[in-house]
Amino acid sequence: MTATNGGPTPTGDPAGARPGTGTDPARGDTVSAVVRQWRAVHPELDTGPMEIIGRINRCAALLQQAEDAPLRRAGLSRPEFDLLGALRRTGHELTPSEVARETFSSGAAVTKRLKQLTERGLVERRGDTRDRRVAHVRLTDAGRDLVDGILPEQLAYETAVLSVLDAQGQGELAGLLAELLGSLEGRAGALRA
Repeated sequence: MTATNGGPTPTGDPAGARPGTGTDPARGDTVSAVVRQWRAVHPELDTGPMEIIGRINRCAALLQQAEDAPLRRAGLSRPEFDLLGALRRTGHELTPSEVARETFSSGAAVTKRLKQLTERGLVERRGDTRDRRVAHVRLTDAGRDLVDGILPEQLAYETAVLSVLDAQGQGELAGLLAELLGSLEGRAGALRA
């Protein structure tokens, strides 16, 4: 372990908390066990970033594995719902490349999802009158009704998932994540290098 000043933290630290991070590796979550193992192998390294990013990744994985109960009942995956939601919230037609930007997805993934959702009658495509290479996508009435019907139920489900945190904790977490996300989005090109 390392303290925030770079010096070693005594191994007898009763709380096991990392100075400056506010995290406690004795919490008992999976990331805590991973962090303890890394500290045993490399006690000189600061595992603080792993405690945050590891937990964000683990939460995301568990939420994806749960497949969002209301969406699953509607026969939708989260990425499909995100695509339908992008068309609903923007309120107008989008090109597939715009859908990709709105949903943080690859072009190939969007093409596959659009094909599936078109076959289900939830979206429709039309060609551009000036450029045959361009397509425009919009929700059908059935797609709009599905999104509008499922959104309140999905939000109630997500509220239940977050109920372990009180309103203040949720607000603080949302603010911290917004700050982190804003920084990452602003440096996206630099991070890939």
